[in-house]
Amino acid sequence: MIRRTAARAVLAAAVTVSLVACGDDGRQDEAARSAPETSTTEESTTTEASAAACETRPSTAEPAAGISTDLGVAPEVPPSDAPPPCGLVVSDIVVGTGAEATEGSTVALKYVGAFYETGEEFDSSWSRGSDETLPVTVGEGRVIPGFEQAIAGMKVGGRRLVTIPSDLGYGERGQGPIPGGATLTFVLDLVEVSP
Repeated sequence: MIRRTAARAVLAAAVTVSLVACGDDGRQDEAARSAPETSTTEESTTTEASAAACETRPSTAEPAAGISTDLGVAPEVPPSDAPPPCGLVVSDIVVGTGAEATEGSTVALKYVGAFYETGEEFDSSWSRGSDETLPVTVGEGRVIPGFEQAIAGMKVGGRRLVTIPSDLGYGERGQGPIPGGATLTFVLDLVEVSP
């Protein structure tokens, strides 16, 4: 029993470290301050063009059709033919009835992360065992912003489909197998909430 608990603690620490490594460490702001003025102008033009494109695109992702409601089974994320959304999109597949995740609470999640366009999985707690969960303290800022924002308001027993644009994910620099500018889809299962 002690070995199993220790193994879970090591796994949770490894996952947390990998997600923490993806968080904002302030270097982006420092780089922006030291960049030449022409770079800033080009970036502004790109941002304005992106904002204009966002206004003409639908603000919601495809519905959660095809994702299992069975919380005992790892969900599969289908690919999407729709243009990626401009903002965070959250859709409850199963509405939980237990304790609610709020600012400051620590939650235990099962998750599958995939690329929005292809549905190709890049990470999953399920691949490490059906009992493995990821601990996250809501509001602590140790995971990507879109992931953390998507947890807030979830209730234990819920399954949620989340589409995260790159600016709320890993940004233009990417991380590990995730390229810069990638829109991501997660399916989150809320297993436990602790105050």
